[in-house]
Amino acid sequence: MTKYARRTALVAGEATGIGLAIAKRLVEGGASVLLTARTDEERAHAVAELGSAARVVTPSAVEADTGGVPGSPGLPGFPDGVELLFADAVATARPLLPYLRDGGAIVLTAPTACPDAVTALAAELAARGIRVNAVAPGCIEAPGSGAVPLPPLGRLGAAEEVARAALFLATEATFTTGARLPVDGGLGHP
Repeated sequence: MTKYARRTALVAGEATGIGLAIAKRLVEGGASVLLTARTDEERAHAVAELGSAARVVTPSAVEADTGGVPGSPGLPGFPDGVELLFADAVATARPLLPYLRDGGAIVLTAPTACPDAVTALAAELAARGIRVNAVAPGCIEAPGSGAVPLPPLGRLGAAEEVARAALFLATEATFTTGARLPVDGGLGHP
C-alpha cells in the first residue's frame, strides 16, 4: 500500500501505544518516518516493530538538531523538514514548528489536548497553511492498565483506532483545522 508514499512524518512524544500505532500505519503506507523514543527499551521495541522503514531516535537527538532555529541542520534524516507532525502536546510540537513544511499538518494525540490550545495554535499557523487538529482518546486499552468503566460502545478502544482518526485528520481532512475529535467510544456523550 502506498497511501502515504513520498510523505515525511515526525511522531514525537510517545513511542508506545498511540504514537507507535501511528508510525506503523505511516510506514505501512510508504511514508518516511522519524519516531522519538525516550528509553533504550522503547527504542528497541519500536525498531523491532517498524524495521528499517523508520528512524527511531531519542528526543534529545531531535532537540539537539532543531534548536528551534530555522536554517539549522534540520531533523535527523529530514533536512527539508516534515509535512506531518504527530505530537502528544503543544509543548512537544512547538519547538518543532520551524521544521514543519508550509501546508503541512499537526495532530495532537494526548487525551488532555485543550480545545483552546488547539484553536490558538491553528490560528497561529493558518498563514503558513498548516492545519492543527487533535484526537482526544479515552478508554483506550493499554498494557498494565487497571479496570475502567466501559464507554457506551461497551468495550475499550485500541491504539490502532486512535491512529486511524489521527491520520484522517492529518491527511484527509484537508479543510479542517482547530478541531478536537473524541475517540472515546462515546464516553463524552452518555
